[in-house]
Amino acid sequence: MTLPLIQESQRLQNRLKEIPLEPGVYFMRDRHDQVLYIGKSKTLRNRVRSYFRDSQELSPRIAMMVQLVYEVEFIVTDTEAEALALEDNLIKQYQPYYNVLLKDDKKYPYVCITWSEDYPRIFITRRRNFGSPRDRFYGPYVDVFNLRRTLGIIKKVFPLRQRPQPLYKDRPCLNYHIGLCPGVCQGLISREEYHRTMQRVAMIFQGRTRELLENLTAKMEQLAEAMEFEKAAKIRDQIQVLQYLGADQKVSLPDDTVSRDAIALAQDEHHACIQLFQIRAGRLVGRLAFVADSKGDSPAMILQRTLEAHYRGCEPVEIPNEIHTQWELPEADLLSAWLSAQKGKKVHIHTPQRQLKAELIEMVERNAQYELARIQKQSDRNQQSLEALAEILDLPDLPRRIEGYDISHIQGSDAVASQVVFVDGMPAKQHYRHYKIRNPEITPGHSDDFASLAEVITRRFRKYAQQEPEADFSDFPDLVMIDGGKGQLSSVMAVISDLGLAEDLKVVSLAKKREEIFLPHHSQPLNVDPEHPGVQLLRRLRDEAHRFALAFHRKKRSQRMQRSFLDQIPGLGHHRQKQLLEKFHSLEYIRQASVEQIAETPGIGPKLAQQIHQHLHPH
Repeated sequence: MTLPLIQESQRLQNRLKEIPLEPGVYFMRDRHDQVLYIGKSKTLRNRVRSYFRDSQELSPRIAMMVQLVYEVEFIVTDTEAEALALEDNLIKQYQPYYNVLLKDDKKYPYVCITWSEDYPRIFITRRRNFGSPRDRFYGPYVDVFNLRRTLGIIKKVFPLRQRPQPLYKDRPCLNYHIGLCPGVCQGLISREEYHRTMQRVAMIFQGRTRELLENLTAKMEQLAEAMEFEKAAKIRDQIQVLQYLGADQKVSLPDDTVSRDAIALAQDEHHACIQLFQIRAGRLVGRLAFVADSKGDSPAMILQRTLEAHYRGCEPVEIPNEIHTQWELPEADLLSAWLSAQKGKKVHIHTPQRQLKAELIEMVERNAQYELARIQKQSDRNQQSLEALAEILDLPDLPRRIEGYDISHIQGSDAVASQVVFVDGMPAKQHYRHYKIRNPEITPGHSDDFASLAEVITRRFRKYAQQEPEADFSDFPDLVMIDGGKGQLSSVMAVISDLGLAEDLKVVSLAKKREEIFLPHHSQPLNVDPEHPGVQLLRRLRDEAHRFALAFHRKKRSQRMQRSFLDQIPGLGHHRQKQLLEKFHSLEYIRQASVEQIAETPGIGPKLAQQIHQHLHPH
């Protein structure tokens, strides 16, 4: 069986010899032929070779990736600039997991506009790059309060879609009547007109407020000359709001016709905190924050890759004319050429040394220092909690990855389980997982938490016991916490012993009432203060597992109740029920629909639609 390249030295050397000493783009692929990482280089062979040298200091993220590489592919280009442009397109196409230089920092929010929908929504989210590639994300924004205030004001003066789903099927809701929504749900505004409104809103988050003000002023004057005073008054209100939003900006530069970004960082041996100030028309319109691994990269290279990643997700109009950097970028000319091609206009990259622009960089760096201090303080608290937990459990090493499990049901009905993961003391939501309990003996009126936990633990860890090919030990936990007491822990340990993992897997349970910690083969709980930092960490994990399981249980129960009612309708099978719920989203919406609207559902004709309507309206 083929092994990863790093474990087959001869195959690795042969593959490296096949890679040319030319500029281009390289792909790292795993055993399933999935793209792990895409990079560029002016000398492909040397760059790829650097990943596999023992002396090369790699960040933990890239070091883990190298262990999964089974094949390396490449595309040769004529110039390094072409390689950068090609890398940009390929990353957008494949979205490789290990290309995420900037961590998914849940602390800072983004603004999302769902351009993939006919009538786009705008909302605040802490996740980026989910959904359609056509959706746009702006941020992350540091000042959360000001962001929410800004979006709230915008929604009051720009009529926008307010709800993900309509409240009524045959009429608009109150938002339409008070002027907050243009009646999207009933098609009272055309797609083209609505898009024009949303494009104006997008200009605010692109830093193009001055351009928007000029456009709106011209439009207002045009409407006033045409005697359409009501429409002109609405635009006047929008102009006043935009002027108000920009009135309290703190940064002002004399050459206010130039748009510029200023970027700087502060770092320690683990983290690099990057701040990017967006200055448009002499005013600070946005302050973005990023976090990156600092190990293995110089400050200049971190800034280089941060700018590449940031502008990769920007539209051409969002790219500034000037970029000021704290450090001289190693590939500044290459980045400038790429951005200039994207913008259609020359983009200058400078490292200012004096006067106002240097002072601007110093201010950005000072903000990065404050952010680094916050992260260090938070990291120290988590480190202390991990050390305290390792001490009371007598662990040989710190439990970097901790998994928590909980069961949720109502007397056995809709039984589900949750798996939540904390990495370095912080929730790692990308590793969360739901389980539907499959045990046929667990039915409404008959619950068995012991059997449910045993089933979930078996499904989670059997691949390690059987040494299955997809078993990736990088996600093997240092500690497992079960929500419950001695009984739950005993049932889990019986399964783990059968799997042959009792020596490798450390398991504890946390009882709710007295916050007691139980260890395997111990009849009494640990004698430890419930307010001990280690116990508090387990409590946070337990509470998160409970929350996650309960949310999934409620969702499953709601779906069952809807389906159980639809099961009573003759001729309406499971597939047609699914199509109905996909179209109307809830039983209440189906009840509000007319016979004609129900008949528009694929697979449901007029006769069946009439039966459904009669069943939902018996009187």
